Amino acid sequence: MAIQFNADEIFEIAEQIERNGAKFYRRAAKGFDSSETLQLLGDLAIMEDQHEQTFSMMRKQLGSGDRSEMTFDPYGEAALYLKAMADGYVFNVREDPSNRLTGEETLQNILTTAIGLEKDSIVFYLGIKELVPAGLGRDKIDGIIKQEMGHVTILTKHLAALEQ
Repeated sequence: MAIQFNADEIFEIAEQIERNGAKFYRRAAKGFDSSETLQLLGDLAIMEDQHEQTFSMMRKQLGSGDRSEMTFDPYGEAALYLKAMADGYVFNVREDPSNRLTGEETLQNILTTAIGLEKDSIVFYLGIKELVPAGLGRDKIDGIIKQEMGHVTILTKHLAALEQ
């Protein structure tokens, strides 16, 4: 069964992932007084804001043809992946991860959760990358994947420093 995808919906999901990430970092920052921790979480939130703006700009550049069916998937594999993701089996983009925060988390808890969220976003972006035509910004998605991987590296370094 051939299934086709709508780029507008894909970019909408990507924007939501980035909004969720920024909100998570900002809410997590409220539980700390350390200027270093506040700076780290604030910088990460700003980076997520920038990613959301990138996806928003990509979405605005879509023509009417791009807002309708666009990507051919003759074996339905990508469709199954996107359905699993949309249904919350990969991760739930509709769930706001900041709602899980109680204010009692340690920095180690925050960093561990943040690493998981960043990995989830990388998995999603790798999954959609091939569905986005080069002319609509596939290279921008590659750039965002690299930045998200950089976030994992930053968070991992801070987590390792806490565990020493």
